[in-house]
Amino acid sequence: MLSIGSEAISFSLKDQNDSVVSLESLKGKNVLLSFHPLAFTPVCEEQMKSLEKNFDTFRSLNTVCLGISVDSVYCKKAWADIIGIKNISLLCDFWPHGGLAQQYGVFLGDFGFSGRVNILLDESHKVIFKKIYPIKEVPDINEIIDFLKSRK
Repeated sequence: MLSIGSEAISFSLKDQNDSVVSLESLKGKNVLLSFHPLAFTPVCEEQMKSLEKNFDTFRSLNTVCLGISVDSVYCKKAWADIIGIKNISLLCDFWPHGGLAQQYGVFLGDFGFSGRVNILLDESHKVIFKKIYPIKEVPDINEIIDFLKSRK
């Protein structure tokens, strides 16, 4: 996994709306890469809902949140509709399978999906925070919000 201070690895992935989201297009904004194993799982649902619930707070902190998993566009679209995700981009690291998660060192090859990991990038897209969470634990979104507030 990238170390604190490392330059983020550039990417372009489709989201649940079949739109391409690139890291380059987010220059000047903090970016939270919120890796989660799989759509349609309870802990991942809570993780993504916490991003959606705090969308305005993150926006006020100049931060874009991206949920990332190995699921396809169609799967992510159905899931977003079911769980009420309207503002957060759910990126599809579908093909090559888990390619971005592999580049970021968070892919769990024995399982075929990423770990549950939050990586926060600053406005110049250097890693400023990273944490691996147990697969069955919802990440505490307040630790990210508090971290961002402490940098103001």
